[in-house]
Amino acid sequence: MRCLAGRALCESGSGHSSGFGRVDHERIRDVGPDRAASEWLLRCGAMVRYQGQERWQKDYNHLPTGPLDKYKIQAIDATDSCIMNIGFDHMEGLRHVEKIRLCKCHYIEDACLERLSQLENLQKSVLEMEIISCGNVTDKGVAALHRLRNLKYLLLSDLPGIREKENLVQVFKTTLPSLELKLDLK
Repeated sequence: MRCLAGRALCESGSGHSSGFGRVDHERIRDVGPDRAASEWLLRCGAMVRYQGQERWQKDYNHLPTGPLDKYKIQAIDATDSCIMNIGFDHMEGLRHVEKIRLCKCHYIEDACLERLSQLENLQKSVLEMEIISCGNVTDKGVAALHRLRNLKYLLLSDLPGIREKENLVQVFKTTLPSLELKLDLK
């Protein structure tokens, strides 16, 4: 259900994605990176959880208000969302994200994972990641995640674009020896 609503928000009448995905740097300056990223993620059908809270925030119209530095994104669940590469710069200022779940994200591709792994703050903060049923992800994108130097857990499931499973295992054993890598690939 969220998938359809999210896609409707992210697509223009021509079927091309636009609008909500573009990064508005002025908005980031005005409201801070966590609020701006929350707005982008929720408009695209994802959910966020803030530090110190158990409840997932999924309704854009009920985003919390208050001091800009009060709500820090700790976890992102992008299940069935329409997030895509053009919006990943929203995540540049996030310093507290520990978990990211990308499940059934039709627009996630290697460039998204490469961009995510280049963000210095995420390189430090991300501890857990799950990538499930994202059909455009290949070995190249997953291998880029080795830059997330504090990554402790990585689940890869139902990713038909992964062709060299053994090579990926070696990349992660070499670069992230303490990583728990779970593979459910055919």
